[in-house]
Amino acid sequence: MQTFTRTVPRGRSPVPTFAVVACHVLWRELSHFAARSKKAFQLVFLEQGLHDTPDILRAELQKAIDAIDGQYEAILVGYGLCSNGIEGISAKRSRLVVPRGHDCITLFLGSKERYRDYFDAHPGTYWYNAGWIETGTQPGKERYEATLAHYIEKYGEDNAEYLMEMEQGWFKEYSNAAHIDGGLVDETEYKRFTKESADWLGWSYDELAGDPSLIVDFLEGRWDDDRFLVLEPGETVRPSHDAGVIRKEPVPPEP
Repeated sequence: MQTFTRTVPRGRSPVPTFAVVACHVLWRELSHFAARSKKAFQLVFLEQGLHDTPDILRAELQKAIDAIDGQYEAILVGYGLCSNGIEGISAKRSRLVVPRGHDCITLFLGSKERYRDYFDAHPGTYWYNAGWIETGTQPGKERYEATLAHYIEKYGEDNAEYLMEMEQGWFKEYSNAAHIDGGLVDETEYKRFTKESADWLGWSYDELAGDPSLIVDFLEGRWDDDRFLVLEPGETVRPSHDAGVIRKEPVPPEP
């Protein structure tokens, strides 16, 4: 499923125009800062959760890029590497701009360095914020009860119990719930939800202030190489397996 929000009329604009294709989890931040910008944007949001199946994410993202390729000065890709889900994407006629980050948490925290520093100090962290809570079912009592009811209805109680053991197995990889406050709305209830989920799961709880600077610079065209990968038409995104996270693969030479 795709949600399209157009803020640029068709025709010639007197100001720079960018298209943004992003995960729906970023809708609030991107919409807010795009509205405050002097530039003009088309915002395209793809369904949250596509990173769970990277091949589907890649296909849906490429389809969205192809639909607007060549119509704007640049297409801004609001994803991190996301389980290699953006590997291989390209545009034929437009520049692509991609933040250097493993996933969207880099965008919420403001830099890949801040993300790495926190992760190193708090291994086993699962991230919560308003966008994640609104667009998905986060780990906690609510998710457990909803999933259990679904399994009982579909497979019966005995099978449901086994499936729930499998469902909960990956929770053991985590021990800390960290809530990022983006500062755009009152997040009291979102924090309460995160804290209650952490208590129910037996995890510790932490709160961090978000930093919108990376999102703002992404939208405003301040694309230094340390934080953003800019690809010319025909170049392809590849994982770099180093601190830069992603790299470009040049256009293949003519045969």
